Parts: sequence; C-alpha cells; structure tokens
Amino acid sequence: MTEPVGVVAHLTDRFFARHLAPDGRVVRHDQRGDTVSEGQAYALLLAVATADERRTELVWQWTRLHLQRTDALLSWHWAGAVTDAEPASDADLDAARALVLAGERFGRDDLCDDGLALAAAVLDGLTMPTDAGRVLLPGTWARRPRGPVPYNPSYASPAAYAVLGRASGDPRWAELAAGSAAVAERLLDSPLPPDWALVHPDGRAEPAAEPGPGIRYSYDAARLPIRHAESPAAADRARAASLLPALGSGSALPMVLALDGTPLSDEQHPLGYIARAAALGAAGREADAAADLRRALDLGVRYPGYYGDAWLALGAALLTTDTLGGHPVLDPSSLPG
Repeated sequence: MTEPVGVVAHLTDRFFARHLAPDGRVVRHDQRGDTVSEGQAYALLLAVATADERRTELVWQWTRLHLQRTDALLSWHWAGAVTDAEPASDADLDAARALVLAGERFGRDDLCDDGLALAAAVLDGLTMPTDAGRVLLPGTWARRPRGPVPYNPSYASPAAYAVLGRASGDPRWAELAAGSAAVAERLLDSPLPPDWALVHPDGRAEPAAEPGPGIRYSYDAARLPIRHAESPAAADRARAASLLPALGSGSALPMVLALDGTPLSDEQHPLGYIARAAALGAAGREADAAADLRRALDLGVRYPGYYGDAWLALGAALLTTDTLGGHPVLDPSSLPG
C-alpha cells in the first residue's frame, strides 16, 4: 500500500479544519451551512486515506444517525433536518467503498458490515439492467419502466466497483463495471463527456440537458477523468487519457466547456485542473500533470470553498496513492509542496 505523503495529509487536514464540525457533519459554509451525503462520503474517503479511524467513526456516526434511511441508502440533503430523503448514488457508492476499506484497514468488522449493507442497497435500489449492461441510476427518481433513464456519467466509479465486488462477491458489481464502461464509450463519441445523459433500454446513450443546466462538461462531468484514471482497468485509464485533445494542455482551462472543448465561460475551478491532471497522468505525462496540480492548488488558496477543497484532497489521494483501492497514475513527488 502506498501511504499518503505529507501534501495529501495537509490537504485533508485543511478540508476537515474548514468544513468538518466537531460532531462529524461536513458543513457547506458557501451553501448556507447545509450538508449533503456527497460531503459525508468525501470525508469518509479522506479519513480512510489518511488512516484516521477517529474521524472515520465520527463522520459515519453522524451520517448513520441523520441521513441513513430504513433501506440503508442515504438521504442526500440535510439543513437542520433531512429536507430531501432521495438518495444520490455517487455518495452512497463512495461511502460504501470507504466503509469497507475502513473495516479492512482498522480491523473493524462493524464498519465493513455497514459498508456491505449500503453497497447491497445500492445494487438493489440504484442499478438497473439495459442492453448496454447494468447501469447506476443517479437516484430512485430516475427509475423508469419504459423509455430512457437519466444518467450521470461522473457517478460511475470503476475502483469502487472493484473494491465492493471483491469484498462482497456479488457478480452484479462486475456487471455494473461492464455496463458503465459501455455507456462511457458511447458518450465519448463526443470529445468530452456531458454532465448528464440519457441511457435508452436498447443501450444507446446520449447527452442530456436535464436535470443539469444544459448539455456541457462542467462540475459533474469533470469527475469522470479522475474516477477513470484511478481505475484498476487499463481501458478505463485510456478513456481518461482520451479526453486530452479537448481539454488542451499547459493553458488556462475554463471550468465550463461545450462537449467539443469550446469554453462556455471564463470561470476556473480547482476541479477542472485536477481532472486534466488525471487525464495527463493516465497518459503518462507526469510533468504536465504536476503543473496542473499546482494550478489547482493556487486556485484553492485564492478561492477556498467546500467543493474545491474536497477535490484538492481527494484528487491527491486518488491519483497518487492506492490507499482507497485504486490505481495511482501519478508519483507522490508530483504533488506541489
């Protein structure tokens, strides 16, 4: 196991210092102090990555008490109380992955059992078969008996599928990995993946304008190259590297792009550069990836916020270590000091 270097620990500590309350709740101070299941899952991953059993327990206790539903899935939004009990599958998947790994790392059967229960609930309630293979639904709201289903390409996590498949022995995780890869391949007929898509029962996949703000590559889709770059499967890593022609290299990178790479705004965000660093790392271009990580860190220092702080720490952990069960594509020395 590749232990995290000091920069990963520093970025994780900074995220916790800014956004983790003493009771284990991740607070989005830039979103009126609310909490989302995504943030709890990110905190679990970071606590496991840095071997912090105390914070892992703290974050999971709050999450289980305040967000977990009777079917084991997590309500996605809390603001003093649960305001929307609909689950968000990326958060549930990340949390299940973190809990299983925590159980293994800390010798805690209780955490592993909780993770496996959550993972089984994801398979039962948030996946469905199509002609392309089994796919991950973004929430229970997306299940439709006929017609296309909404799909978020950035929710798919090949490394999480591998971790949970190994721990559970459930063959549906391999089905989900194959189906997600097939859909990603179809969507990458465009140079960049969309934030949201539709998957038809016959396996066709196409970009969609809803429920996002339009057909574009932005704050959702930019997670796809990171999740594919850390995949154990070489084909997934190649898919991440294939985005480079549209993302460019060595230049300013706007956060919101058309699917052909045309900028749709001037705004920049750490996630955009971390995503390109992931693609560069998957392509074996470590020096260029290191430059983008420095750009991301500089932006995070100038414009701190929940989402950027989370992905600075997660990106460093996922891309340079195997502590979360993935395949690192960058040497830890590439991280800026």
